[in-house]
Amino acid sequence: MSGRPDSDLPPDTQTVEDLREDHAEADDKDLRDDGLLDEQARRARWAAAGTGVVLALAGTAAALLRASGTAPAHVPVAYACGAAVCALAAVLGARGRTRRALWAAVAGVMIMALGDQFD
Repeated sequence: MSGRPDSDLPPDTQTVEDLREDHAEADDKDLRDDGLLDEQARRARWAAAGTGVVLALAGTAAALLRASGTAPAHVPVAYACGAAVCALAAVLGARGRTRRALWAAVAGVMIMALGDQFD
């Protein structure tokens, strides 16, 4: 048969230096993966905190606008409660609880939407 042999040596014929090089490459890859995961986690925290802050400010503004108008009393209260839940989402997101922050933001927006339905 013609052809070239495999370039990798079987495991029982590898030298100690080859094994050290393999482990060093694996360690470098793990370090790069850890850095990537850290960056993704940081971005998720910032996104969750930022979204919570924006939604809390929007809910607060809506509550103030509705309170100054002719809307029933429970409408601005619903907006204010939704804004409080979104503020909680911002705090959770800043502390790294991004999944809980997402659910809190969704709940806060749903509370504000309920207040909008009362109007």
